[in-house]
Amino acid sequence: MKVLFVANDPGLLVEGSSVYMRMKTYAAAIGTLHIVTAAKEATELHEGSLHFYGVVCTKLTRVRALAEKAHEIIAQEGIEVVSAQDPFEHGLAALRAVRGTNAKLHIQVHTDFLSPWFARASPFPLSLLNFFRVRIAGRVLPRASGIRVVSERISASLTNRYGARIPVPQVIAIQVASMVPEPVPLPEHSFSFALITVGRIEPEKRIKDIILALNMVRDTCPEVGLIVVGKGTELGRLQKQVASLHLEDRVVFTNDWRTDAWGLVRSSQGYIQASAYEGYGRTLIEAALAGVPIITTDVGIVGEVFTGKGDALVAPVCSPQSLAIHIRTLVSSFEVPKQVGSAGRIAATKHLAETDSSAAS
Repeated sequence: MKVLFVANDPGLLVEGSSVYMRMKTYAAAIGTLHIVTAAKEATELHEGSLHFYGVVCTKLTRVRALAEKAHEIIAQEGIEVVSAQDPFEHGLAALRAVRGTNAKLHIQVHTDFLSPWFARASPFPLSLLNFFRVRIAGRVLPRASGIRVVSERISASLTNRYGARIPVPQVIAIQVASMVPEPVPLPEHSFSFALITVGRIEPEKRIKDIILALNMVRDTCPEVGLIVVGKGTELGRLQKQVASLHLEDRVVFTNDWRTDAWGLVRSSQGYIQASAYEGYGRTLIEAALAGVPIITTDVGIVGEVFTGKGDALVAPVCSPQSLAIHIRTLVSSFEVPKQVGSAGRIAATKHLAETDSSAAS
């Protein structure tokens, strides 16, 4: 089969990167894979049945530029399926690319964009952009021949919103390695009970809620601190928040992308996430496989993989008070962290086994 991806990851053009290698695996399974993505300079990479095309464009010209390049490749290569990695700008580009061709349109949905928090968890103008993205998705998805999502939560939200106007979404979970790495020493810190969070430091991750929760337990749980692994636009605001609350000795920002993040998680006493919305939640799976007890908001695969009945401590979105209660629960009990960590590992292992079985069938 000849397939074309309209993608949104600049790492695709870096030979040897994890995403590059993943695309090589896809190409071997599919037959021939062409990938079109935005780039700072025009680039082409060809390796066997895998073909990359970097298209120079701005945010304003991205849809038109990617659509034109994809349409050209469809005509030249006889592409049978065009798959977009989101239902927004890239989905719209893919929709335009297949017009007048016999190629089928497939859309991947990795974000719970129908969550009420999607268009309001970020500051202006991103909140306005996300509002329009929801409208774009409503135009693109009904025209797709196939839709792939990463969780039952997203599948249910799409079905509830669009009903029979869209194909039945196919749930294909994100692949997570089952081999847990060795522990990696945490960055230098002065606290004995280390909570850790890993990911993009962006508004929708609501790390500010974790910091507020940490402030709420500062007197009753003086041994607790937070390590934030990742980079993003919210770093400066969060550092100011930490300073204003005088929590400099209780919060550590690595301000980098750590390839050994999973090993860091294994060395922590608890994993904490306060996201407003998630599509899946790979770091939750990784933390659970490492036996690390989890505190999380009710997003992504929570309710699907983790029930919240002993396998994770679950809080509502935008509730630092609930996060604080869960932090106290972990710190004040010797047994609870072990019980939650053990139950979480069982839940994550079962999920991966079921995912492998589904892929095999």
